[in-house]
Amino acid sequence: MPAKTATIEKRVRYIPAVDNLARVPFSTEYVKRRTAAYARVSTDEEEQLNSYEAQVQYYTEYIQSNDEWEFAGMYADKDRSGTTTKRRDDFNRMIKDAQEGKIDFIITKSVSRFARNTVDTLTTVRQLKEKGVEVYFEKENIYTLDSKGELLITIMSSLAQEESRSISENVTWGQRKRMADGKVSLPYKQFLGYEKGKDGLPKIVDAEAKIVRRIYRLFLYGKAPATIAALLTVDGIPTPSGKQEWRAQTVISILTNEKYKGDALLQKSYTVDFLTKKKKVNEGEVPQYYVEQSHPAIIEREIFDLVQQEWKQRKASGKQSSSVHPFSGRIFCGDCGDGYGSKIWHSNSKYRREVWSCNGKHYGGKKCQTPRLTNEEIQTAFVNAFNGLIDHKTEIMKAYGEICGILTDTAAIDAEREELQRECDVVMELLRKCIEENAHTSLNQDEYRQRYEGYTARFETARNKLVELDAERLARIAKRANITLFLETLEQRDGLISAFDEELWYITVENVKVYDGKRLIFTFKNGVTVEVPSTK
Repeated sequence: MPAKTATIEKRVRYIPAVDNLARVPFSTEYVKRRTAAYARVSTDEEEQLNSYEAQVQYYTEYIQSNDEWEFAGMYADKDRSGTTTKRRDDFNRMIKDAQEGKIDFIITKSVSRFARNTVDTLTTVRQLKEKGVEVYFEKENIYTLDSKGELLITIMSSLAQEESRSISENVTWGQRKRMADGKVSLPYKQFLGYEKGKDGLPKIVDAEAKIVRRIYRLFLYGKAPATIAALLTVDGIPTPSGKQEWRAQTVISILTNEKYKGDALLQKSYTVDFLTKKKKVNEGEVPQYYVEQSHPAIIEREIFDLVQQEWKQRKASGKQSSSVHPFSGRIFCGDCGDGYGSKIWHSNSKYRREVWSCNGKHYGGKKCQTPRLTNEEIQTAFVNAFNGLIDHKTEIMKAYGEICGILTDTAAIDAEREELQRECDVVMELLRKCIEENAHTSLNQDEYRQRYEGYTARFETARNKLVELDAERLARIAKRANITLFLETLEQRDGLISAFDEELWYITVENVKVYDGKRLIFTFKNGVTVEVPSTK
C-alpha cells in the first residue's frame, strides 16, 4: 500500500500596489511629483500665438497651484510642425530632462499637441515609460502608465496623423490651385531684388536690383560665379539670406532664375512625404506652371536669355568662365587653335611682367610660330581694332540694323513649337484614354502594349524635337541680344578711343586670333572681323 502524501497548504500573500506618489525612504512623508507641461502651436497667426501664450500661462498656474506637484518647468514650441519631433527644440529639451531624472510627470493638452506622428508618439512615450515618467493627455484623459494608455495613444495618435495628412493635402491643393491661377509668391526673406507689394505681388527693391544687374553684367563680362561671389563678399554686400560671405551656387541661382526676367516657373519641387516634409526636385512627377510676365522684371528678357546661352556654353565646354583676367579664354593661337595663357616673367624682380603665349606651343610634333604678347601690346591692338570700327560706324550700323532681324528671327521656330506642343497634348490624351480603357475593359494585352508603345514613341519624338527647337531659339535670341548690345555700344561712341577700356572689351570682343609677326585678327560680337597688322 503506497505511503500517504503530505498535503501542502497553498497560501496567497497580497502585495498592495505602490502608490504613484513616491515615499521618502524611512519616512511617511510624500515627495512631490516634479511636474512639467508642454505646449505647442504650429503657425504664426495672431490667433494661434494667443493660444500659445494662453497655454503657457494656464499650465504654469495649474501646476503651481497643486500642492502635490513641484513645478519642473514649462516647455513650449511655436512655429513648429507637429508631424515630426526632430525640429522642436523645447520638446527635445523636455525629453532629455525627463530621461536625466529631472521630471516625473508631464502634462500636455492633447495627443495632437504632443505629435501627429504615431511612431514618434509611441516611441517617445515608451522611452519615458522606461524611466518611470508618465505623460497625461488632458483632452483625451489618457495616463501613459495606465494599463489602457498605450492602446488609447495608438488609436488617438493614428487619428491625429490622418488629420495631419488631410491638412497637408488641403494645403497642397490650395498651393497648386494658386499656381494654376498664375499667382506668384516668392520667399522674400531669401530672395534678392524683390519685396511683397501692397497688392501681394512682387515689387522691385531698387537697391537690391542694382546688385542683381551687376551680377548679370559681371557674368557677361566673363567672370565666373565664384569670382563674382568673391567680389561681392569683398565689397561687403550681404547675400539674399543676410550672410556676409557669398557662394558660387548663390550667384548661379540668381543667374538662372527666370523670375528676374518677370516670369515664374511654379512647382519646381514638391513634398514627397507629409510627415518628414522631404522635398524633391520636380522631374515631371507633378504638374508645373509657367507664368509669363507675372511681375515686374529686373533683367531684360534678351539679357536673361543671353546669360542662359552663355551659361550653357560654359557648362558644355567644361569651363565656368573666361574670368580672372579679361584676356582669359578670348585669345587663341592662329597656328594650332589652342588658347593663349598668361605667364609671369621675372616674378621676384623689378622687371616682373605678364606675357601671353600659346598653351600648346611646346606640345606635339610641330612647334607653333605664334609670338608672345604683353598686356600692353594686346591693349594697343584692341584700341586700333575698335577705332577701325568707329571709322566705318555708319556703314556697320546700317548693315547690321537691317540684317539683325533676319539672322535672329524665331517666327518659324515659334510656329513649329506650337504645332509640336499640340502634338504632345494630343498624344498625352490618347495615352490617358488608352490606359483608362485597359483598366476598365478586357483588352488583348499584346495589342494594348503595341498601342501604348506607339503613343510613347510618338510623344518622345515630338518632345525631343521641342528640346532641339528650344536650343535653337535660345541661340538666336542670344545672338540678337549680343548684336543689339554691340550696336548700342557702338552708337554711343562719338569718337575714337585713346586707351584700353575693359568694359568695352567685354561687350564687343568675341575672340582674337594671333599669327606670326604679332598679326592679330579681332572678331567682334556682331561678326565683323578687323585685322591689326604686324607690329614688326
